[in-house]
Amino acid sequence: MSDYMFMLDNHLSSEQSRMVAEVQAVAANANVNLFLTGGALRDMLGGFPLREIDFTVEANPLKIAKTLEARNGARILASDDQRKTVALEFPGGVTTTIGMARLEKYGKPGSKPHVQAATIHEDLRGRDFTVNAIALSLSRGSRGLLIDPTNGAGDLERHELRAVSNYTLYDDPSRLLRLLRLKVRLGFNIEDRTRLQYENAREAGLESRIPAETLRDELFHIASEPDPGEVLNLLQQEKLIGLFSPALAEGKLNLASFQKLQKLRQLVPFGVPFHLQPIGIFLYFLTEKFTPKERTALINLLDLKKADVQAWQSLENTAKKLERDAKSPKLNRPSKVYAALIKVPADQILFLLMKSSERLVQDRVKNYLQKYLPAAQEITDREVIAAGGTPHTPKGERLRETLIATHLDARPKKVEPEPVAEAAAPAAPPAAPARR
Repeated sequence: MSDYMFMLDNHLSSEQSRMVAEVQAVAANANVNLFLTGGALRDMLGGFPLREIDFTVEANPLKIAKTLEARNGARILASDDQRKTVALEFPGGVTTTIGMARLEKYGKPGSKPHVQAATIHEDLRGRDFTVNAIALSLSRGSRGLLIDPTNGAGDLERHELRAVSNYTLYDDPSRLLRLLRLKVRLGFNIEDRTRLQYENAREAGLESRIPAETLRDELFHIASEPDPGEVLNLLQQEKLIGLFSPALAEGKLNLASFQKLQKLRQLVPFGVPFHLQPIGIFLYFLTEKFTPKERTALINLLDLKKADVQAWQSLENTAKKLERDAKSPKLNRPSKVYAALIKVPADQILFLLMKSSERLVQDRVKNYLQKYLPAAQEITDREVIAAGGTPHTPKGERLRETLIATHLDARPKKVEPEPVAEAAAPAAPPAAPARR
């Protein structure tokens, strides 16, 4: 195994590792060259948590995706016929995107590109920034080989964001927003020539050529950032926030709410099952100071889907009901608080913390996040098997719930204080020497 494969294995969760193995097996059976690309390589080599796992194949990805759907229980979420990409979700909630290695040629800034099949090297040289233009081969004959034609690994070491070509930001102006988003997330500097290209593109007003659907996608990416408020703050400083709504450019961006939300997100311990779908709560606080007319204008401008608008506009009513449930006297044991909240979507829990003034509710929700969720993770498959159950079956999962409830309600054993040894009588002070 190469050092890079060892490094990858250490970065993957068990569910992600299973997904990567399944994609490798299907690609190998189809005799297709498979590569791990983009953000996964950037984050792995840069020492960041893996946020996204994307694959590139030198073939049509739809065939691979359909095989994964039929044999491995994956579900196709979306496909882009133009760019030849397919988004998938695997059992356990792990998502990925498989794309065709391709060349994209733009007739004019912001236009839809002409796409043609390419090799992995051609694909990487046509990407946006060098840190995103790295690939790791997962093919049989070259497994573990790192492919880095633009020296993205070097830029990761230097903590620099560098455009792959002199036309990167002109070809696709949405990369102006992506550059700033990555700057915030990674904490990197923008390389001098890339900064000059950015300034020239802004002077030419190329941001006005970003299509509405691309703005919507970029807004969703911002919502999923570790600290979306900082991204919005930088966009405000760069006078780009008005692309999403004129109201935001008029001082109606409530950064204080995003700062508070960020503090609450940091209450959630790492590794617990708290899977946040952020778009609803993000849109709520983004438009918190908007008039109804301004909210409608944003929905129409970005052509938001009905489900996303519903996730945003139903938060207040849902939170009121959740608050009533959370302060019920029936929730008089940790197991009952856990059972009441474990099935509540993460965005609703965070929204309740943001909005509730009830001390009891605040305490119960914080205990759930910081005590009960981590404690529930201590009941593993081994404990389920020892209790006579089979993990990941309906009966086994019911048994797991019983074990978790017992574990949460168990009173901590009293630690008997160690007996204190009887102190010895203090020694008599030495006699003072006689005067002569």
